[in-house]
Amino acid sequence: MRIRALIVAALLLLAGCTADGGGDDGPVTLRFQSLAWQEESVQANKDLVKEWNATHADVKVEYVQSSWSSVHDQLLTSFEGGEAPDIVHDASDDLADFAYGGYLADLSGLLPARLMSDIPRRSWETTTFGDGVYGVPFLQEPRVLVANATWLKRSGVRLPTPEHPWSWAEFRRITERLSGDGRYGVAWPLKEPVSATLNLSLSTGGQLFHRGADGKVTVRFEAGDEVVPRTVHDQVGTDRSASPTTLGSGGSDTLPGFFGGRYAMVPLGFSYRQQIVQQAPEGFDWQVLPAPAGAEGLAQGVSPQTLSVAEDSPHKKEAVAFIDFLLRPRNMVRLALGDWMLPTGTRALADPALHTTKDDWATGTALAAHLRPAPAQSVRGYAEWKDKVATPAFQEYYSGAIGLGELRERLEEDGNLVLARYQR
Repeated sequence: MRIRALIVAALLLLAGCTADGGGDDGPVTLRFQSLAWQEESVQANKDLVKEWNATHADVKVEYVQSSWSSVHDQLLTSFEGGEAPDIVHDASDDLADFAYGGYLADLSGLLPARLMSDIPRRSWETTTFGDGVYGVPFLQEPRVLVANATWLKRSGVRLPTPEHPWSWAEFRRITERLSGDGRYGVAWPLKEPVSATLNLSLSTGGQLFHRGADGKVTVRFEAGDEVVPRTVHDQVGTDRSASPTTLGSGGSDTLPGFFGGRYAMVPLGFSYRQQIVQQAPEGFDWQVLPAPAGAEGLAQGVSPQTLSVAEDSPHKKEAVAFIDFLLRPRNMVRLALGDWMLPTGTRALADPALHTTKDDWATGTALAAHLRPAPAQSVRGYAEWKDKVATPAFQEYYSGAIGLGELRERLEEDGNLVLARYQR
């Protein structure tokens, strides 16, 4: 009886080892949680999963749909509950706490040389925390000015190009010139003001977060950090060239007013072109212009979309193999076109489909070389600092409720108290 019990126990142990989808019982199954939301993007992702499954009998991928609006909390819950997907789609500015918390796998020794060399070092910096690489950056978008082409042509203002952009001072003068009679030169959709302000401030030398020799980060609001917020503040409160009612709006909320001739320009992410193509009234002439340039030229921060592997996944090599397939140059182009964004890979970025004048793809592609890691990429506690300190402070400053001095005080003093708790 004792021998029979040992045999049964051994068989049960063997069954447990193969119940995760590998071994003799069938193929490995990987769960791929995607945040694709635009119809073209969802279809591109699902098509690639289908193509993988058709050619890989031993490793199958299950597509799982998720949402950008709830991804951080949803991932945290799934990580802590031991139910995380094998392959995680996210954005690089959401990875720091997950990486330092041990929830994501270090991909340093798993990524193929082809993928490592094809994506520029500056993009890899967005997913590198300490000595590890915790995600593959694959899609990114610059912030651009989407303009009413007819309005700007009639005004006679100089139109900027990536080679000859407007300065921030020139941009302010032009928006004032375009305003009047209930119409505004620009509408700033700043419901989420922090990332827009910080990323555009790289062009003026703003950094805000400064890492000391001890590795700890402190907030310093210096001269380079002031230019962009002061421009927005003065356009709203002094020049009356920016609509005050859009400060609490999201990008999509400004489009009806833009189409209706209320705003000459709206600063938006490059991917908003898809909504504009779908929603613009017949005959509406629009164009993409580069964001203004400062002392650092057209530099701006980005937080690329990323693909990571859960630390708890028992199939890390297989997960990386699927990521490598998904991000082959031809496939990366398909994902970029589906999301109306730019690929990080140099071979994909050179594809002729991304250099057409139609829908101003060429203008965005010309900005790719100027994209840098967002200032907050590796800052632990950034999410809390943004939500509790920076967002309300910038909102109050832009609305005129507080001045520049109080903005600086709150960002620095209150902000450093928050960050200190994460750096003990």
